[in-house]
Amino acid sequence: MAAVLTPPAPSAAAGPRATVRFPWSGLRSRWPLLPLVATVLLPALPSGAWGGAGPADVASALAVLVCAGRLLYLRQRPLSGTAPLVLGLPAVGFAVATVTAADPAAALPGLVRYLQVFVLVPTAVYLLLRDAHGFRIVAGSLALLAVVQGVTGVHQYVTGTGASYMGEDIRAVGTFGPSDIMGMATVVAYGLLAAAACALRAPRNAPGPLRPCAAVLAVALVVPLTLSFSRGVWVATVAALLVVLALAGRRQALTALAVLGAAGVVLVGGLGIGSEMIADRAASVTRVTSTPDRSVSDRYALWGAAGAMWRERPATGVGLKGFPAHRDGHASIGLSSGSDTAGAGQEFRRQALLSPHNMYLLVLGEQGLIGLTALVGSWAALLVGAVRRLYVARSRGHAAVDCGLAAVALMTWQSVNFLYADIGGPTTVLSGIVLGLAAWWALAGPDRVSTV
Repeated sequence: MAAVLTPPAPSAAAGPRATVRFPWSGLRSRWPLLPLVATVLLPALPSGAWGGAGPADVASALAVLVCAGRLLYLRQRPLSGTAPLVLGLPAVGFAVATVTAADPAAALPGLVRYLQVFVLVPTAVYLLLRDAHGFRIVAGSLALLAVVQGVTGVHQYVTGTGASYMGEDIRAVGTFGPSDIMGMATVVAYGLLAAAACALRAPRNAPGPLRPCAAVLAVALVVPLTLSFSRGVWVATVAALLVVLALAGRRQALTALAVLGAAGVVLVGGLGIGSEMIADRAASVTRVTSTPDRSVSDRYALWGAAGAMWRERPATGVGLKGFPAHRDGHASIGLSSGSDTAGAGQEFRRQALLSPHNMYLLVLGEQGLIGLTALVGSWAALLVGAVRRLYVARSRGHAAVDCGLAAVALMTWQSVNFLYADIGGPTTVLSGIVLGLAAWWALAGPDRVSTV
């Protein structure tokens, strides 16, 4: 008779039966994050290969559908407390500006775009993030995208294959090309801030090398950020870093400032990485009112046009996507016909100036005081809530302080950068990701945020 093999009976001293966890068991519950990760990484694809909605926009739509499907399947109440008000408030201004526009049909594409970036994607991020680990996955994706674009940008500067700047093809633009001159700088800034937050306060159970590696990455990303020659991004990044350093603690702040200062001396002073051009570009930040260059003069004219549109229709503005149609009737005669772009594989061309390069003035001109109050009110609530939650987390020895630092840094950067930029290009959808990360930290319940 064949012997029957039976497993040994568990001993009484062994306690309850242990559950075997396979390496992929945790990944199985994280699959809803895949559309969010794809939304972050897909802007790295060359922008010239896509027209209209890009692959990142498709991924963001998939994230919204996954979020809606999960809510229907699980039959959960998705939002509670102040979250529906804060996340949904901007939609009020968008709807009013669309209905009151001179041509509501022409404003509909703008309504869809604004709802995607400022309502639907942030809400999907807020609902799909289950805990701090999910937050770190998305923030790590931002850092990975920054590395890819940063390496590409440095290569463009070294080989002279970047966008045209002062007669030389040296401006680092990554895969975005000269038509989206701030795309690479934007994603590099996101990654730098995410890495800096991890370096200042790494997760408790993180591997030992994570913190120094994050610090090295943050310092290294200063190089492509500098070679982007984007003054507005420089100012926003410095402001965000100063805010986070002030909130991280005096010891971490002094150490980080010393490291960044030494890195700046070595990279620019010691190695001479574009030192003359960088110094001149940095100095131009303080000369924008005394001796502005052509780009600054055009920006002033565009800002004046947006203000004139608001004065004409102060409550509701001229309607979504209405700035290009009303620009010439409100801009001064000093506005040029467009900006010159060339390099990075693109022939010389004139690029029309279709926005004021200031998100707040764009909203004011197109949506009036109603739209500006709704949008800025939502952003202010997210920023204040994120800072408040960070203070509470620090005082209680919270394990996810790194998530709070990243959320505050990214939200601060977005708020400051919108003084010099508006939406447009493949990186636009990343603004929704950033707002969603800030919303999760500021508005999610303690049971979600307190998870390591």
